[in-house]
Amino acid sequence: MTGVLGVDLPDARGRTGLDLVGRDLTGNPDVVVRDVEVLSSSWYVNRRTTLERRGRDGTWRTEQRETHDRGNGATVLLYDTARRTVLLTRQFRFPAYVNGSPDGMLVETAAGLLDEQDAEAAVRREAEEELGVAVGALTRLPDLFMSPGSVTERLAFFAGPYTPADRVSAGGGLAEEGEDIEVLELSVDEALAMAGDGRIADAKTVLLLQWAALYGPFRS
Repeated sequence: MTGVLGVDLPDARGRTGLDLVGRDLTGNPDVVVRDVEVLSSSWYVNRRTTLERRGRDGTWRTEQRETHDRGNGATVLLYDTARRTVLLTRQFRFPAYVNGSPDGMLVETAAGLLDEQDAEAAVRREAEEELGVAVGALTRLPDLFMSPGSVTERLAFFAGPYTPADRVSAGGGLAEEGEDIEVLELSVDEALAMAGDGRIADAKTVLLLQWAALYGPFRS
């Protein structure tokens, strides 16, 4: 017994065994995981992993890596080609506020953590909760790692059409989860201009808007 929350004592989310993550990796013969230490697991999980890694010169080195595990997520861009619009959100993001965003209010595509759901089910849930839209057909794009130097999250990207008839509520998120989300319907041209001049400063949203303009429903 270590007495460490998230290891052999349940953490705030009832989890144990969080120190086992990564110990069974075998896909890269140049990496051997030796130890995993759980630094914190209040909600997200921070770990320090000790590993041996063989460099390009053949020399083995002992290294440590700290990782932030918030789970995996999914995001969706909803678009109306007939009216040339997209549905986005605006909400307060404290991490952005504390690191240079003037007011912390970011314009984003609807997104959320998977919460043990598959990715498509998650974006359908988030589209209805945040945007008030019941989503129909979806196109799945490649998953991407958004900050692979330290964050383990893999984000699933989707896009799909909507019309005004698909609205089922006003959206805005779940009050019981502390969400206070503004729904924005913008012309795709305005959204792209905002991505170009920095008014949209969220990476997943910029990526989806660029996809829509270069390869997706608004390509020339």
